[in-house]
Amino acid sequence: MIEFIKCHGSGNDFILIDERSEAYSFSEQDRYDLSMLLCNRVDGVGSDGILFVLDSTKAEARMRMFNSDGTEAEMCGNGLRCVARYIIEETGKQAVEIETDKAVLAVSQVDPIYSGIDTFSVAIEPVSFAVESLPMNHSGAEAVNVEVPALSKDYRFTALSVPNPHIVAVVDDYQEEEFAAIGKKANQLPDVFPNGVNVSFMKLLGPNKVFVQTYERGVGLTNACGTAMSASSLVSTLLGGNDLDTPIVVINKGGLVNCVVSHENGRYSIQLQGNATYVYRATLEVDLDKMTWKQADSETFQEEIATYKQLEQYAASQL
Repeated sequence: MIEFIKCHGSGNDFILIDERSEAYSFSEQDRYDLSMLLCNRVDGVGSDGILFVLDSTKAEARMRMFNSDGTEAEMCGNGLRCVARYIIEETGKQAVEIETDKAVLAVSQVDPIYSGIDTFSVAIEPVSFAVESLPMNHSGAEAVNVEVPALSKDYRFTALSVPNPHIVAVVDDYQEEEFAAIGKKANQLPDVFPNGVNVSFMKLLGPNKVFVQTYERGVGLTNACGTAMSASSLVSTLLGGNDLDTPIVVINKGGLVNCVVSHENGRYSIQLQGNATYVYRATLEVDLDKMTWKQADSETFQEEIATYKQLEQYAASQL
């Protein structure tokens, strides 16, 4: 039996499993198999990934996030907010630290971004423009607003890691089919992006307001990607005239978040602020040998769902 919470950050949805509570002792193969089995939107529970919560010797908890294709992400901003909520409610603290693959990150509960929406702020770092940090094969040490000939001649991209790899293009129009094709192609260019890459398209909507659509590595087009929105916000301060140390409203297909970009002592950091909504809690009977599952019981969080729907409608009205 496996207990989980179905949750989402900006419509980027996850299955959250606390490995500590039942001492599941999953192997790496188990986590891969669970991701392939449960994330499937046709035959599984359906989600963009699984958040595994583990013990940590460095922080209140450790987060590992596996994409729907079974690969592990270095970082996941929307997922981190969900884990932040889970640990903050567990500990009763307003601020805690979560261990991720590359860093121990501060997370906290902050003022709501929208009425009735409990809001959590997570640190997105380390940030690097060095192409080797993605990695990306490029002639220069950095790739800021450059063409990537093997990918597209119509867009210019800025590459950065936060710490997972991203490229961001500033666009005038929204072309979802084209964006999906470019994102898929980027992840079929190992000579350029050896480990794959998240591809975002950002439209400037006004002062400190942007729209972002992302092709997420290992997932495809998503309603939102937390690290992509963070990376895009940083790029908007470089190329779009948006302000440092000021909330940048990021509209996405799943809602909205605020991102605050700072630059101190030659280093960038980003605070990603948004929801961590619970959809339902359930228990599953899972047989990984047969790759089958059956839901035993569930509890739906109707009020949270209804409140977030209001935020979605507001976000859509801002486009």
